[in-house]
Order: sequence, then structure tokens, then C-alpha cells
Amino acid sequence: MSYSPPGLMSAAEIESRAFIQKVYAWMCAGLAVTGACALYMASDPRMIMALVQNKILFYGLMIAELGLVFVLSGWVKTMDVGMARLAFLFYAALSGVTLSVIFLIYTRGSIANAFFLTGGMFGVMSAYGYVTKTDLTSMGNFMMMGLIGVILASVVNIWTRSPAIEWALSILSVVIFTGLTAYDTQKIKAMNVIGNAGTDEDTKEAISGALTLYLDFINLFLSLLRLTGRRRD
Repeated sequence: MSYSPPGLMSAAEIESRAFIQKVYAWMCAGLAVTGACALYMASDPRMIMALVQNKILFYGLMIAELGLVFVLSGWVKTMDVGMARLAFLFYAALSGVTLSVIFLIYTRGSIANAFFLTGGMFGVMSAYGYVTKTDLTSMGNFMMMGLIGVILASVVNIWTRSPAIEWALSILSVVIFTGLTAYDTQKIKAMNVIGNAGTDEDTKEAISGALTLYLDFINLFLSLLRLTGRRRD
């Protein structure tokens, strides 16, 4: 059994930290690609309008985005590592294109404020999930059940179009994705295989974890934007 002097990390702890850093690096790369694509689309509002007005293209992209995230979530660990990298970054780019429509709805200032608020909340909760010794499994399961409820209620609200329900669902979504951020970080930390550092498997595990946290970040951002965003006149 290895021994580490007080104040020094063990080899396993160093490897675990390096893995989490790789997860965050891939997540940030995904967010950077998404932001760049969204800003490129927003640089010429005519591109966004053309996307929105072409219903077949817009909904086709939405379906492709949804299908790709399911493929990545389920099969990333069985993919070739190069394909896993490409698929993740392609998904991030596709998300940027579809998310660009928020620039037609909200002011740029409110979008920036929501992004930085999301970054702060995400950072705090992810750090908590990483350092806490408390098992967050029960909380995570509860949040997942809440997420299913929010999705079902959102579908119903497509027809009812109730502002009060939309407001309540946005608040619930903030709570749910804040909690999921902590839970998913703890889960990702635990799934690291010690001795796997530098291998293709390690990279694919990091991409899988990055996708999970990326989805938490994006959904938290959109929930906060619906609550705090200032709509265009």
C-alpha cells in the first residue's frame, strides 16, 4: 500500500485530479465552439432569420442534435477516440447554430449576464460535488425525477402557453440543473479508472464526462436566461 506524507497527494489523487481537469478542458472546448458558432450566426441576423423561417431545416437540425447527443451518451466509449472527439465538437457546433436564435429574443447584455451567472453557479456546485464526502446519489435520483416532470410539463405548456407555468418551470429547472451539476461531478470523479491515464479509454471517459457537464451548463444557462433575460423590443 502506497504512503503519502501529510499534505502531499497520492499518485491516485494526482491522476484523479488530472482526469477531472481533462473533463473540464473538453467541456470548455465544447462551450467555446458553441459560443463561437452562435456568435458567428448572430453577426448577421439574416442568417438566423433564414434558419428560423426554414422550418424543415430548423427542426431537422434540432432532431439531428437530439439524435447525436443520444448517440454520444450511449456509444462514446465504444467509438474510436478520434471519432469521439469529432462527434463531441460537431455536436457543440450544431448546438451553437440552434442556440443562436436566443439573439433574436434577448438582448446581448442579458445573454452575457446569464452566461456569467451560470458560470459562477456551475463553478460553485461542481466544486462542491468534487470535494464533498457526502454521497449525492439520492439527490441526483430526485433531480432526475424532477427533470422528467419538467419535461412533461413543458410539453403540456406548448398548448396551454401559460406564462405562470413557464416561470415556475424555469425556476424548477435552475434548481434541478444546479443539483445535477454537483451530482454529475461526483459521479464523473468516481468513474475515473486509476492507471488509465493517457490511454484512449481515458480520453473517451473524459469526453463522456464533459458531455454530461456541458449539458448541465447549457440547460442551466437557458433556464437562467428565461428568468433574467431582457427581451428585445
